[in-house]
Amino acid sequence: MRINNKRLIVVGDRVLVKAEEGEERTSVGLILPAGAADSQAVQGGRIVATGPGLPMPDLAEHGDEPWRMGTTRRETRFIPMQARAGDYALFFRKAAVEMSFEGEKYLVIPQSAILALVRHAEDDD
Repeated sequence: MRINNKRLIVVGDRVLVKAEEGEERTSVGLILPAGAADSQAVQGGRIVATGPGLPMPDLAEHGDEPWRMGTTRRETRFIPMQARAGDYALFFRKAAVEMSFEGEKYLVIPQSAILALVRHAEDDD
């Protein structure tokens, strides 16, 4: 994500969210139960950016002699993220870390804290 010529890079299996505040009914039509909304256990927001996912180990690299470095190294591969930029995420609020970037407030959450995603049908592959 780029703002004012600065780039914010989300790492690993993390998701950057612009959270919705204080509404019982979300912008995508989900209705949060009063208990979940009041206790702030569950919150929703629009995903702005995602990390690449979890890196996959190179199993060929760790043969019988893991201390030996191979002469060829492969490019890091990642387990792909299920969440995408533009999705609406419903997530556990306790797992979120609040941050500010260029005057805007965001939440960074691990993908494992996401309960559900809402994606427009035309964006679905």
